[in-house]
Amino acid sequence: MNHPMTTLIRIRYGECDAQQVVFNARYADYVDAAMTEYMRHVHGGPNKLLEQGLDNQVVKMTTQWRSSAVFDDTIAITTETVHIGNTSFTLMYKIFDYPTGILRATCEMVYVMVDSTDYKKHPISEDIRQQLERGAPGVVINFAAIDFSAETLFNNIEEH
Repeated sequence: MNHPMTTLIRIRYGECDAQQVVFNARYADYVDAAMTEYMRHVHGGPNKLLEQGLDNQVVKMTTQWRSSAVFDDTIAITTETVHIGNTSFTLMYKIFDYPTGILRATCEMVYVMVDSTDYKKHPISEDIRQQLERGAPGVVINFAAIDFSAETLFNNIEEH
């Protein structure tokens, strides 16, 4: 089975409110970290687009929370391309508790490809389209610095 790219992050104290629940705005930070790593594996690094005179900008972010993550939890964020248009592409992020696989939130982000000098929309080239379609299946980025089993990780996420 082709698993989406997964990023593991441990929740830090400073990311939580007084009740030790993750503050809602932090989910954008988590998704941004996952997107940066996704682009590193899809395009060869965040600067590869800039070297081509291109960049991408967020034009829409939709987050739906399902359950709370709290201080010292580890979350697993899956990232995959779900749509590619003429100048835009959409990534879907699913944020799970690790190791239970409980879904914490989903986030859909729409990005527009732009010229890096004037920030006007730019068509997505066939090469970039193919890279986004291929994605980064099976890649796991471990910012949580924990020992984990890829089999357990993927099985728990698939069950929920």
